[in-house]
Amino acid sequence: MKPTPLHRRALLAAVSTVVALGVTAGAAFASPATTQVPGVSQARAAEHPQAQALQAALRGLPDGEATSAVVRAGGRDGRWEGSAGVREVRHNSPALTHGRFRAGSTTKVVTAALVLRLVADGKINLDRPVQRYLPGLLTPEFQPVTVRQLLNHTSGIQPAAVADVSWEEQYARRLDIVEPEVVVAAGIARGPEFAPGTQQHYLNINYTILAMLVEKVTGRSFEEGAARHVFRPAGMRNSSFPGTDSRINGPHNRGYQLVDGQRVDVTEWNVADRWAAGDMISTLDDLERLLTALFRGKVVPQQQLKEMFTVPRDIAGANKSAGLERFMVDGVEVWGKTGARPGYNTVIAATRGLTRTVVYSVTGTDAHGQGHAVGQRFAFPAFR
Repeated sequence: MKPTPLHRRALLAAVSTVVALGVTAGAAFASPATTQVPGVSQARAAEHPQAQALQAALRGLPDGEATSAVVRAGGRDGRWEGSAGVREVRHNSPALTHGRFRAGSTTKVVTAALVLRLVADGKINLDRPVQRYLPGLLTPEFQPVTVRQLLNHTSGIQPAAVADVSWEEQYARRLDIVEPEVVVAAGIARGPEFAPGTQQHYLNINYTILAMLVEKVTGRSFEEGAARHVFRPAGMRNSSFPGTDSRINGPHNRGYQLVDGQRVDVTEWNVADRWAAGDMISTLDDLERLLTALFRGKVVPQQQLKEMFTVPRDIAGANKSAGLERFMVDGVEVWGKTGARPGYNTVIAATRGLTRTVVYSVTGTDAHGQGHAVGQRFAFPAFR
C-alpha cells in the first residue's frame, strides 16, 4: 500500500522531533516541590497576588465542568502553581501536574511562529499570494489571498461543510483517519466566503494551508520545521504531533465528555485532520516555555514578532492576530491562545511585557461548549 501524505508526515514527525531536540521517548518530567492542602496541590502560593482567587477556582474538582485542572501563573509579581481533581475518575487518583495533554488550537501559535521565522529567513513573503506558493490549490473564483491573510484569518476561505452530526456518531468515528488535504479540498470547493481582507473568520483551514505552504518552500515536513525552529529554541522537550496515533503517549490525565449526566472517556481520539491547526500534544512546562520564549523574541525575531501583536485594522470585531488573540480582562490587555479538543481545554496567555502570565490544562467535560466559562474560571483571575 502506498503511504499517504499523512502517514509519511507521522513517520517524519516521530523521527525529526527526536533528531531536532536530542531527547528520547519517555523522558521523565521534572516536578517542583509542592505542598498539599485540602483538594488543591499548590506551589509557592503566597508569592502571587492572585493566589487566593486561583486556589478558589480549583476547589471542588472534579465537578460538572472539569475532572482535573493544572494551572500555573507567573510574571514579575510572583509565581503560583496549583492542581486539583483526578487523573482518572474510576480510581480517584490525584491529577498529574506534569503530564501530557492535547493542546488543541494552541498549536496555531507554533505554526504562526514557524511561518514568521521563515519570513525572517527570506523564504516566505507575507504579502505574496498563496496562489504563488501553491499554484492550483485555490480555484479561479478566489482573489489573491496573501500569507498574512491566512495567518490572521481574513482569507475568506471556507471550512469544509460539516453536517449536523450527533454526539453518538462523532464518538463512534473518533478513531477514523481523515487526511487534512481532503478537508482543505472540500473547503476550497465551496468557493470564497468573502473578499480577502474584508472580514475575519477564525478557521482551522487557514493553518492547514500554511503547513502545506511551509512544506512546499522548505522541502521538509511541517513537523520537522516546528521541531527545529520552534520547539528547539523555546526549549520544548516533550511536545509532538501524533499524526495518525489516537493515543496520548506518556503520563497524562484522562479526558471525559459529559453525556446525559455520565462521563464518557474521550482520551483516545484521532485529530490528524487538525494537523497544524490543532494536533499538538504538549505539557504545561513546554507551553510556558513557548509563551515566555516567544514573547521575549527568542523564537521569532522582533521585527516579525510584531505580526503576533497586530490585529487587522478596519475590520469590525477583529481580535485575532498571527497565531494569537487579544483579550481584555478588567481593562488589562492580554494576548494568548485557547485550545479545545474532546476532553481537554488549554490556555496560554500573558500581558505583552510578561508582567502576568498564565498557562493551564483542564480536562473539561465539554471542551468547545464551555471553553469561555472555563477560561473565566481558571485564567482570568491571574490578570485581575
